Amino acid sequence: MIRTGEGYKMKTTMYGLLLIFCISFSVISGYAQVMEIPGDINGDKIVSTEEVTAAEKLVQEGKLTSEQLREIEHIHEKYPIEINDSSNRTIVIYKPIKKIVVQTTTAYIPLFILESQDKIAAVTMEAQQDYSWIPGMEDKPTVGGYLDLDFEKILSVKPDVILTSKDRPDIREKVGPNITVIALKFAETGKFVKEFRSLAKLLEKEERAEEFISWRNSTIGKIKERTESIDPKIRVLLGSGGAPNEPWHCNTVGSGIHDAVTMAGGFNIVSEIPGSYTVTVDPEWVLKRDPEAIIIMNWGAGEEPSGLTGYDLKNPDAAKQYIETVLNKEILRNTSAIKNKKVYVIDGPTMLGSSTSYLGAIYCAKWFYPELFKDMDPESIHKEFIEKWLGATYKGIWAYPV
Repeated sequence: MIRTGEGYKMKTTMYGLLLIFCISFSVISGYAQVMEIPGDINGDKIVSTEEVTAAEKLVQEGKLTSEQLREIEHIHEKYPIEINDSSNRTIVIYKPIKKIVVQTTTAYIPLFILESQDKIAAVTMEAQQDYSWIPGMEDKPTVGGYLDLDFEKILSVKPDVILTSKDRPDIREKVGPNITVIALKFAETGKFVKEFRSLAKLLEKEERAEEFISWRNSTIGKIKERTESIDPKIRVLLGSGGAPNEPWHCNTVGSGIHDAVTMAGGFNIVSEIPGSYTVTVDPEWVLKRDPEAIIIMNWGAGEEPSGLTGYDLKNPDAAKQYIETVLNKEILRNTSAIKNKKVYVIDGPTMLGSSTSYLGAIYCAKWFYPELFKDMDPESIHKEFIEKWLGATYKGIWAYPV
């Protein structure tokens, strides 16, 4: 069992002595039951030295395998593990995590980086579509959409953990106490390292995590050292706008998309409006700010726009056509972005989460300041990320133009 912690108590010396005294009477019946924590005879979720000794004795008697003993010894040495999640809840786990259901789309890439695809027991429909090119993802069972989870299906795969983007007491109530709900958002670039290290700790993947963090920090450093001193920064509209007589929804502070544009030396024109993640603005307000560049994010099926980028695309024709449509929009025709044809398309999921927003920043930096970044090749860095850290073959259309 894995559960959230209210703190856990170590055995007292007296209890340990009693356990040693009683162990010859209880150990055989204790191991005959299905234990929540392998090796935990007394049910306190912690495998003590005495309980390891008891397990060793059972191996000698042929009542326990060497493999079972190694598992018990591992739990004794490594567990419990405690973290604070993104909602500042204390999480304690008492044995290795074997099955995970991931609700939030931004948490999949961190799991891929940590080489933990095998622990993903089921996926959302959106994730299966967005990451169909990751080895093994197409074969995973689905548990509904990320906003409309199928709890019957979730329970059927018997996960140890459900990863969400925020505290979800409603999910905890539906799945019960034997499944831990952990909030790891992976949306804000500045919080990535803390959240990633927490996930790596839970999965015992700390070494892999530190290797990736070093690579990621090096990549980010190459961007920031050139853009931090730029003033004034290029004014950017995220999205191609909507109908002239309807409010427009734009990403702002708190989103990976905003972080990518900022890192690239851009100024997200809606960031001055109070709000988090997304804000709603009137078209007239946007036009008065006169964006100098427009970044269009391509999303999956059922969202607009879609079909402009993707792993299986062989050419950028759809992206080219969409850019032409935006360039011909009457409502945007007087903006500097349209006049100077600074309209770009990028893969939405690549810009969305803190795991990859810096990759989006590399493309944006090259678009915003081509002379400053003339020696940087966004595609080669993106290729290295996909092949080295995700274990997939690089191909497809991820941004246009490149």
